[in-house]
Amino acid sequence: MSKTKVIVVGASHGGHQAILELTRQYPELDIKLFEAGDFVSFMSCGMELYLEDSVTNVNDVRNFSPENISHLGAEIYNNSEVIAINTQQKTVTVRDTTANQKQEYDYDKLILSSGVTPKRLPVAGSTLENVYLMRGKDWATKIKAKLEDPSVQNITVVGAGYIGIEAVEASVKAGKNVTLIDVIDRPLGNYLNAPLTTIIEKELKDNGVTVVTGANIQSFEGQDKVTAVKTNNNNYPTDLVIQAVGVQPNTSWLDGVVALDNHGWIKTDEYLRTNVSDVYAVGDAVLSYSIPAQTKLPIALASVVRRQVRYVITHLFENQPALPFNGVVGSSALSVFNYKFATAGLNTTTAEKANVTLRSAYYQDQLRPNYVPKSKGNCDVYVTLDYEPQTHRLLGGAVLSTYDITAQGNVIALAIQHHLRLEDLAEADFFFQPEFDRQWSLLNLAAQHALGEPAF
Repeated sequence: MSKTKVIVVGASHGGHQAILELTRQYPELDIKLFEAGDFVSFMSCGMELYLEDSVTNVNDVRNFSPENISHLGAEIYNNSEVIAINTQQKTVTVRDTTANQKQEYDYDKLILSSGVTPKRLPVAGSTLENVYLMRGKDWATKIKAKLEDPSVQNITVVGAGYIGIEAVEASVKAGKNVTLIDVIDRPLGNYLNAPLTTIIEKELKDNGVTVVTGANIQSFEGQDKVTAVKTNNNNYPTDLVIQAVGVQPNTSWLDGVVALDNHGWIKTDEYLRTNVSDVYAVGDAVLSYSIPAQTKLPIALASVVRRQVRYVITHLFENQPALPFNGVVGSSALSVFNYKFATAGLNTTTAEKANVTLRSAYYQDQLRPNYVPKSKGNCDVYVTLDYEPQTHRLLGGAVLSTYDITAQGNVIALAIQHHLRLEDLAEADFFFQPEFDRQWSLLNLAAQHALGEPAF
């Protein structure tokens, strides 16, 4: 009797979690994973650490190796691009990218984790030499070589989101002159509310970064190699451009077979099923149900896809899953030179995009009691809490400090996931120890402040 066949497309976080769950829950399956790339499976979220010489080796910046998969009892094929699905025959067509040969494979269940690809600005000069992207092992090694090249002095980073900020910091630490350009009016403006981005912008400038916001890039100038970035207001000489201007779903090959929205995101129901029977979709190419927004949003995080996969595999062989996928909060963290922040849920920008009405409260204090001087580590701490005005239900929040308080972001995420209110957070029972915090914990105080209570 033949085994039930499960095919997984994509070897990043989604593919990795799928293999872990499939081999754990269903040890008798025939499992195949196809990856279009040569290297399995580079973690782009670890790229900054690699660029700053903070990893053991570039080949170690991965979720798993093919040998790990084989040990678990699954088969993995790299350089194997899935280019088509035959929904009637229940087969996928796979192209060997090295030999350019095609082969068909049968499936009983198909899990798509096709991911995203980085965008390029559609401007003149985008194909010039030294106009780079920042995703994947190949680009990581190319950028690393430029950071070590003494002839490269001026680097322009386009895009002030997480990836752009990582590129900026790695470039500054490599001793380069760095210009950061974005069309929006605040660095990290899509991730943090204005009071916190003001602190971040000052930190960037204090570390020598030229910050240019509200700028439209007209072209990349040069003959063969890029020599300048031209905006609507100025020209910025450069030896290297690193583009970090967002991503697009890697789904064009699915068009006409699997239902996509107008932007190419894979449409799924509340059980993460596509419109095609026995075909599921997870990860960055799927809009994820946001618990605070109560609608689907693009939330490209490793933590999101792993939760999606865990749900899909658990219910993979149920005709009707007992429960829908309950959604995600969307939590992340980043360091920006001396500062570290964590954020969860919505902020003023993402709430507006999702048509969600929220109110935001900003709180600034010090980490420990007043009798501890700053020289002994009593630094400033900053919190934003975003909440539904009528019910005070928490919808988002962020913490920021030079001290690592990012674990408080997990507390905010848990509060959002469980629909807690400001009143709940204001009275939550947290520990007190003057080596770490104050008699009321930081989030207690931030919630009390949002409720209009007098300063403690």
